[in-house]
Parts: sequence; C-alpha cells; structure tokens
Amino acid sequence: MISILKKAYQNRYFLLFILVFAYVQSIYIRMIVRREIDAYIFTPEAALATLLNAGLLFWVILYFIKKWQVSNVLNTMILLKIFIASLLTYMISMKIIGLLLALIFDTVERNFNKDAFTYSLFSDLLDGIIYGGFFLAYYYHHHSRKQYEKLMIYNDALAKSKINQLKNQLNPHFLFNNLNILDQFIEEDKEKASDFLNEFAEIYRYVLKVSEKELVSLNEEAAFARQYFNLFQYRYGKAYRLNLDVKDSNGFIVPLTLQLLIENAIQHNLGTEDDPVEITIRIDESIQAFNNIRLKRNAKPVSGRALKNLEEQYRILTQKPLEVNRSADRFSIRIPIIHSLSI
Repeated sequence: MISILKKAYQNRYFLLFILVFAYVQSIYIRMIVRREIDAYIFTPEAALATLLNAGLLFWVILYFIKKWQVSNVLNTMILLKIFIASLLTYMISMKIIGLLLALIFDTVERNFNKDAFTYSLFSDLLDGIIYGGFFLAYYYHHHSRKQYEKLMIYNDALAKSKINQLKNQLNPHFLFNNLNILDQFIEEDKEKASDFLNEFAEIYRYVLKVSEKELVSLNEEAAFARQYFNLFQYRYGKAYRLNLDVKDSNGFIVPLTLQLLIENAIQHNLGTEDDPVEITIRIDESIQAFNNIRLKRNAKPVSGRALKNLEEQYRILTQKPLEVNRSADRFSIRIPIIHSLSI
C-alpha cells in the first residue's frame, strides 16, 4: 500500500490530468444525454470512478510492458502488441467486475441486456484507447527522459575519465623534461640549480593542484605560463622570448595548455640571443599562439603526442576544434576559450 501511494505521489501531476480530463468528459456526456444543466452534471463521482478504472488499465499495461519490453529500444510492433493485449485484458476485466457487481446487487438483467452490454463495451473500448494512449505516451516519455539522463551521466563520467587519463599522460612528460634541465644545472652551476629547484617546486605544486580540475581560469593559467617560462630563462637566457598578451581574461582553459605550447616551441626549435625563438600568445576572443621555426639539428622526429593529447581534451570539452597551421618558418595554433565550467 505504501509503495502504491509513493508511486501515485511521484506521478501526481499525470493522475491529476487524468482526473481533470475524466471530470470534463463526464460533464460533456451528461450534458449531451440529459440536454439540461443542473447540479448533478457537476458531481465528481463519475470522474473518480473513471480514475479508478484507468488505474486498473495502467496496471495491466505495466504488466505487459514488464513482460514483453525486454529492451530499452522502443519497438513499434512490441508497443502495438502491448496496447492491444492491455486493451483486451482491460475490457474483459471490466466485464467480469461489472458482472460480479450485478450479481451482488441483482441488476444482471438491467446491466447485461443487449443494449446496455453493447453500450458499456463500446464505452470501455473508447476509454481504454483514450486513457491507455495517455498512459503509454506518458510512460515512454518519462522512460526516455530517464534513459537520456542516464546516458548524460554515463557520457559525463566517460569524458571525465578520458580527461584524467590524458592528464596522466601529460604530467609525467612535464616532470621528466624539467628534471633533465635540473640535472644539467647540477653539473654546471649548483647555485643556479638550487634556485631552479625552488622555482620548479612552486610550479609543480600548481601542476598537482590543477590535475584534479577540468578547467582553470585564463588569469590563473597565464600567471603559471609566465612563471613556467622563467624556468627556461635559467637555462637559455634570452635565446627564447615570450610575449604573453591577455586582452580578455574572461573564460576558462584546459590546465597546462599554455605550458604545453611554450614547451613545444622550446623543445623543437633552437634559439640564440642573436636569433631568438619568439613565442607569442594572445588571449582575446580565442587563444592564438605562434612562434618562428628554427628546427634543431639532429632533433628527434616530432611525434606530436602532446599536441594530439591536447586536441583530444578540447574535443571532449567543446565542439570547437583546435586550428593548427605549419609552414616552413612559422607554427601557429588557435585554441577556443571555454566560457562555462559545466561540462
């Protein structure tokens, strides 16, 4: 009983709609039959009886849905089978209930003569079609919405899992590259190595903090990018130059995006103080980054793994793709700004 009341409460608006519809229907039928308006026309007992009968029909439909609807995919033939079987079962049940009541109150002759039986049969058929149609439309709409919500939850969890997997590929890459630089400093200049290590510790603290985030603010990432570039100035001086221009800081970005762009430019290009590699990052309606190309001699073939990794993250988070262009002397990339933390 408690379960039934709970279900009724959960679907109270649908049941209220059925009751109101049945009440309007009863008023309309009485006005046609009686051809006059009086207080009896507006009494609600017929609507309440219709609601009870509809409840029986709904229970029958649910029974056949559980029996035959084995897949979450809606099948027209299965739906038609459920509807016809439910309609026949409902009509037979109504006749059996009507016969039992007629036997109890000794009204069999009045209620089951040819005219009365035909009228009640047609009435049950019409009500079954109308209210059964209402219920099936409501049930499958509600079912589809729940399936959609489950799918959204699943896709969201899958996207977050994928993003975490991609970040786990980037972070070791970041760590090992800088440890190699530190190793070189230890051999060449221990004092510089100590300063570098302190700077690196601050930067990696940021990396650990944002590893659990899907997005960070543009201001936060820009500040990190400047601090990160300082690490390379320990090693290369003015052989690499960064021009980071933030014209519009509204929005969010995938963590470590700017760091990756800076690292790629430095890793694949050889700069000198006389002929530096110029790295420019402009943040306005989008993020535009470009650098001149001075490829290192005997450099390892470029795998592009880190950039593909970044492209995959943005593919998951936004419908706008990254735009990458390469020429003989220039590399450029355009990255969309994400304007919502809701993924």
